[in-house]
Amino acid sequence: MLRLGNSFLIELASLLHDLDDYKLREGGETDEPKRAKEWLEKQKVSQEIIYNILGIVETMSFKGAKVDSTMKTKEGMIVQDADRLDAIGAIGIGRTFAFGGAKGREMYNPDIKPEMHSSFEQYKSSQSSTINHFYEKLLLLKDLMNTKTGQVMAEERHKYMEEFLGRFFKEWEGKL
Repeated sequence: MLRLGNSFLIELASLLHDLDDYKLREGGETDEPKRAKEWLEKQKVSQEIIYNILGIVETMSFKGAKVDSTMKTKEGMIVQDADRLDAIGAIGIGRTFAFGGAKGREMYNPDIKPEMHSSFEQYKSSQSSTINHFYEKLLLLKDLMNTKTGQVMAEERHKYMEEFLGRFFKEWEGKL
């Protein structure tokens, strides 16, 4: 029988992984999972499970093109793939523009080139354009998938983003 991982860990890590995301909190500086840990302790979850969930949460996020975020457990790989799949494709495109607009970022600036950030600090402090975010993160995710299922699903979503960007640049340049 194929073992897919501990579904309890997968579900809790999926639900809690963004609770302490620095991008989603006012004044957030780190992804340290303080609130997730407090919530799990209030629920009287065992220390072993808390340890495993916090390990997933702390490793989950993309922190720059040159920053390693390799998951060490099957459960972490599954949750990370699901999170990455949410970031790409049609819904990922919508989320990217919504986030960029909420942060007051330029949609596109041809004078600002994408950067491959080599540290979390560089990635976190970047004020690059929304279109650059595709090159700095989203188009890289397909090759970072952990599971066969994630790889297959990412392929189509990746292709859709490439088609979108091709169309975007044609319109930007007045060719459509």
